Amino acid sequence: MSKIDVAIIGASGYTGGELMRLLINHPKVNIKYVTSRKNEGVDVSALHPNLEDVDLQFSNPEPTQVDADVVFSALPHGASMKLVPQFLDNGSKVIDLSGDFRFSDPKVYEKWYNIEHIHPELEAVFGLPEINRELIKDADLIANPGCFPTGAILSSLPIVENELVDRIVIDSKTGVSGAGVNPSQTTHYPVCADNIKPYAIASHRHTPEIREQLHNFGSGDVKVSFTPHLVPVTRGILTTNHSFLKDDVSAEDVYNLYAEYYKDEPFTQVLKDNKLPLLASVRGSNNCQIGAISVDDVGQLVVIAAIDNLVKGASGQAIQNMNIMFGFDEKDGLRNAGLFP
Repeated sequence: MSKIDVAIIGASGYTGGELMRLLINHPKVNIKYVTSRKNEGVDVSALHPNLEDVDLQFSNPEPTQVDADVVFSALPHGASMKLVPQFLDNGSKVIDLSGDFRFSDPKVYEKWYNIEHIHPELEAVFGLPEINRELIKDADLIANPGCFPTGAILSSLPIVENELVDRIVIDSKTGVSGAGVNPSQTTHYPVCADNIKPYAIASHRHTPEIREQLHNFGSGDVKVSFTPHLVPVTRGILTTNHSFLKDDVSAEDVYNLYAEYYKDEPFTQVLKDNKLPLLASVRGSNNCQIGAISVDDVGQLVVIAAIDNLVKGASGQAIQNMNIMFGFDEKDGLRNAGLFP
């Protein structure tokens, strides 16, 4: 198959930069458009200095002028839904990295994002390959999962599907890049350095996304709570998954369950010897590492997962979805290991 043409809409941010970083080494991709309203005509290296040798400039075409096989929409929530229908009408497949199409019920989106959904008629496939690979193959519109839900769902699926627990508490620590490229008081260095800050306590908008996907497995009635914390690192999400086992099950049994469940997954790695996942081990890669599976003396199960929020949590997963949609090797463009140390 000849190379496909790719458009990255909203390429000036971190996810747009990661898409370019990964796609320039993809053997079957030609990056045709990288768009930015504010930076039209500017070399991409002016905003993404790691891409100094990439001969691309930001452009600002009208949506109707974008002629590409696949469009990655890296626009903010609310902005993406305005343009996605036009890209679909152009005949492009679309992978949306915002939250605009992640929910089966648009009213859930409107409640948690406080934005009116103007295209509730569009149906997207939730783009987590570990659960929806067959649906992704034939999809025209993919809703790329959120970064927190990716680690939360992957760390929960085996125990939910096998009905080992009925309540899960997710505690996630995220790097500052998860807040996006635009600085704020929260991400100002003196505020976030040497500090750990919980936020959106009991109200984070990724909560319903985690719940909806996990409710599709097992008995469908597992209760999920979620609290994120901002930590002073650039990349990565470390998820600690707490639950109480309904029956007497050993940590070794749970580890073996996870190892069997993910044995054929190219990017979800249950660590040998149940080692501890590290942010440094997945940085820059599309891997989700799971390990340190433990059961304490009162039956609490703990599962640890680590991802790079910008790769498996965003751009890398989007490329993984693209590979599935076009029948490429799922690892194309994503074969790099994590950057340790």
